[in-house]
Amino acid sequence: MKATLSALVLSLTLALPAFAKETVVAGVKFPETVTVEGKELKLNGAGLRTKAIFKVYAAALYLETPTKEGAQVISSDQLKRVRMYMLRDLDKAKITDAISEGIEKNNKAAMPALKERLDKLNAAIPDLKKGEELTITYVPGKGTQVQSKGGQELSLEGKDFADALFGVWLGAKPVDGDLKDGMLGKED
Repeated sequence: MKATLSALVLSLTLALPAFAKETVVAGVKFPETVTVEGKELKLNGAGLRTKAIFKVYAAALYLETPTKEGAQVISSDQLKRVRMYMLRDLDKAKITDAISEGIEKNNKAAMPALKERLDKLNAAIPDLKKGEELTITYVPGKGTQVQSKGGQELSLEGKDFADALFGVWLGAKPVDGDLKDGMLGKED
């Protein structure tokens, strides 16, 4: 009985890390999987957005089918999510300016078709305080869902808009190259 109990305790102790897998970036814990729309998404990678010497936010990318290729993430019509955890207070203008600039850098020719939805996104994003999150989820056939604690929840139609938005982090001209590498699982 004692040997059986010891074996059980040992096996449970060894199994715990398998159940508690997570990635930590700048003290922010990102679980290895999340469930969205009834599907399990896997953590593709996570990284840190810095501006000059300041840590701005930690971000994680979750995908149905992980990949290390940014263009593949953007072009794929799969459920995908970016979760951003603020490491400092950010006012709405800083967030919306960065998103707008990132979309324009990667989609100059498509801006007329994206502008109305970008304006709706920018209107819905609130000031974000340290410790708050902004979550952006693309659901095939439904569009892009944007959620934050203090802001309006928003759904924006069109895969073209999702492609442009995910391109802010994963496009040819990302907002932060090191963050892109982290989100693509290239930083090890």
